[in-house]
Amino acid sequence: MPSRPPGLRLGQAWRSQREVFAALQVLRDRLPMPLLGIDSDNDSAFINGHLWRYTQQEHITFTRCRAYKKNDQAHVEERNGHVVRRLVGYDRFEGPAAARSLNAVYDNLRLWVNFFQPSMKLLRKERRGSKVRKFYAPAKTPYQAVLEAAEVPEETKRRQHELFRSVNPIALRHDLDHRLEAFWRLAAGNIPG
Repeated sequence: MPSRPPGLRLGQAWRSQREVFAALQVLRDRLPMPLLGIDSDNDSAFINGHLWRYTQQEHITFTRCRAYKKNDQAHVEERNGHVVRRLVGYDRFEGPAAARSLNAVYDNLRLWVNFFQPSMKLLRKERRGSKVRKFYAPAKTPYQAVLEAAEVPEETKRRQHELFRSVNPIALRHDLDHRLEAFWRLAAGNIPG
């Protein structure tokens, strides 16, 4: 177990730090390209000596948003709104059982979104008087964007293509729905009556 950062009391925050660090390791293993930077909020689960040392050792840029400026995280919150909040809402779910259940949902959700949910990227805006006209690139999935990216190594593209070919979208969606049902049953059991 890593040593506790100086000045931090043991308790929920320290457990969260370990969980964030473990999730970061999983994320790095799953990313099709190197992780170059982390832009976190100001929670002590993110802003701590252990994660700071890790990012320095791994040459990962580590920045944080300004206190009480929630628009600093606009891109993250936008994706949360389009993907996470649309699926599970804004409620707070606590405890190891809820975390395991939600992580099971996310394991399938990431495949569903990355392989089968295209989105459009805004290319530019033109203003004419009070009207703003937006121009978008053709819709594509994150998987398609990775295959088109010149900076992604061919070996990584091959692995992503093999993963894509191994996923049955109908079975994936069916399993995702079952995992969501299990999560909602668990969440309903934790709501005070």
